[in-house]
Amino acid sequence: MAANNRRMSGKKGAQVGSGGQRRKGLEGKGPTPPAEMRKGHKKNRVANAKAKQAVRRPVARGRGGKSASELVVGRNPVVEALREGVPASTLYVQQFIDNDERVREALQLAAERGGINLMEAPRPELDRMTNGLNHQGLVLQVPPYEYAHPEDLVAAAHDEGADPLIVALDGVTDPRNLGAVVRSVSAFGGHGVVVPERRSAGMTAGAWKTSAGTAARTPVARATNLTRTLEACKKAGITVVGLAADGEVELGDLEALGGPVVIVVGSEGKGLSRLVGETCDYRVRIPMPGGAESLNAGVAAGIVLYEAARRRS
Repeated sequence: MAANNRRMSGKKGAQVGSGGQRRKGLEGKGPTPPAEMRKGHKKNRVANAKAKQAVRRPVARGRGGKSASELVVGRNPVVEALREGVPASTLYVQQFIDNDERVREALQLAAERGGINLMEAPRPELDRMTNGLNHQGLVLQVPPYEYAHPEDLVAAAHDEGADPLIVALDGVTDPRNLGAVVRSVSAFGGHGVVVPERRSAGMTAGAWKTSAGTAARTPVARATNLTRTLEACKKAGITVVGLAADGEVELGDLEALGGPVVIVVGSEGKGLSRLVGETCDYRVRIPMPGGAESLNAGVAAGIVLYEAARRRS
């Protein structure tokens, strides 16, 4: 009986289950995050240092100057900017962020493009960077845009052996209109866009998105004084054509569009400023049988550029 008891004592009794913990442990925690996102990794330290330098670095000035860096804030805006190819230097991701589809897509797009630093930051730091905006844990830093000089646009046309075809914007403050004009200039073989340094839209993330990527190959120049820039173009043999609802010449009658020309588009509300209007060689109106009072800058520029391209073909 004792021997029988010894044999029985070696048997295992009922065991308490693990509750699936072992099985869950085998499933893993998903894809390994990029080295730039892993705390303590050398690449993470390098990325953090570069990101801090980018935020603090003063804006450099070139011949055309540079804009200030910009932050795109929020999950949807960040994903859309990355999809549209908006230039970016750093993607800031909140620590312990709820990892939904938009966050995963933002990280994937940034990794696929390359050259974008990934930096993990606590929420208070992102709140400070965005001045309390609802960033939802994602912030994208857009580097300063490097503007060309107006003379560079003319030189590029001459290098191609072509007559310059340039659009200048006077008082256009909506970046989406600037992006639309850049897109039209690219579509109809123009050589660039000129914007004033003050009281004008600049190449922001919104302008980049509206340009649908054409801003990467169509230069935007910034003029310290638009009137003086237009006068310099006239001295160089370039005709300056201003668009105005009460213009003296109808678009279809303007033969000058077949040669070197700068097309000046004013704001939708005020049109051309007085000095710019007086500088123009011609003030041209676009016939509108439908009776509309005005067109926005992007549409107006597209119509005139089409007419110019038709005459040059």
